Amino acid sequence: MSKIEINNVYKIFGNNPQSVMPMVKNGANKEEVLEQTGHTVGLDNVSLKIEEGETFVCMGLSGSGKSTLIRHLNRLIDPTDGEIIVEGNNVMSFNKEQLIDFRRHKMSMVFQRFGLFPHKTVIQNVGYGLEMQGKPLEEINNTAMEKIEAVGLSGFENQFPNQLSGGMQQRVGLARALATDSDIMLMDEAFSALDPLIRSDMQKQLLDLQSELKKTIVFITHDLDESLRLGDHIGILNAGKLVQVGTPVDIIMNPADDYVKAFVKDVNRAKVIKAKIIMKSVNEANEIDKSNLIKVNEDQFIEEFLPQIVCSNSNCEVVDKSGNVKGYISNKELQTSLTKS
Repeated sequence: MSKIEINNVYKIFGNNPQSVMPMVKNGANKEEVLEQTGHTVGLDNVSLKIEEGETFVCMGLSGSGKSTLIRHLNRLIDPTDGEIIVEGNNVMSFNKEQLIDFRRHKMSMVFQRFGLFPHKTVIQNVGYGLEMQGKPLEEINNTAMEKIEAVGLSGFENQFPNQLSGGMQQRVGLARALATDSDIMLMDEAFSALDPLIRSDMQKQLLDLQSELKKTIVFITHDLDESLRLGDHIGILNAGKLVQVGTPVDIIMNPADDYVKAFVKDVNRAKVIKAKIIMKSVNEANEIDKSNLIKVNEDQFIEEFLPQIVCSNSNCEVVDKSGNVKGYISNKELQTSLTKS
């Protein structure tokens, strides 16, 4: 069973969304529905599965439905039709008390604009979720300090948000989400308001934390580079429809339609593709010249060894972490993989 399942979810915004559902289900697009009914299609028959411990990135342009989608997971928004299943439980069946408990213990959320309490210190902001869970003060402060240290804010625990930079405030938001130790983290454009260098640093911090914590993360962004860096899987939305789901390599190498192609056309594939993706197995590589080989690790990205390969006009021997030979990459195939349309 997947950690999260979204099954045939529709969201129509307007005075009488149910009256518009037949039109949408019969294939009317977002523009047609708006023009003829005054209703807005937020999500159009979206279904996907998110596995435990993965970072699933949902991306698309403004108005594509990505923020609407993430708000369905903790029922900040209810669907017009469809179901949201978390760990086998239909979230739509929760009563008020069950929903509050679900939000306090199962999911945490990091917002684009930080969402910090201006009158609370860093440690009070970080510990707020634990306070809502009814934890004792000593436990709240100990856990909050642990998470403050984890995001690199030791020494700032008694500062107020207006005394911190934007990047530091976002670290507080991340620490607060981590403090409740929820299984699932929802991150809605969490780094979009940050300067590029700070944003890159926050991405690295999230990757480092995720390698240890193995949370199930649903991350919303409109930035493809961010998607490719963070995502185990990426879902791309267009006008409320889910047009493609796949690994970063799937998205880059096999775009599903012109919309996805437009997203990925300028991507530096060397930053995304690992050696193991394009190598030929030992049995398949009989025609590759093995007299002049450069050894690379199977999990290395092409950009890490491409200059050396090009300058020396060599082929690659691909090995695992133990040094066992897994396959080979010819110089010619390497070049082809970076230009495949």
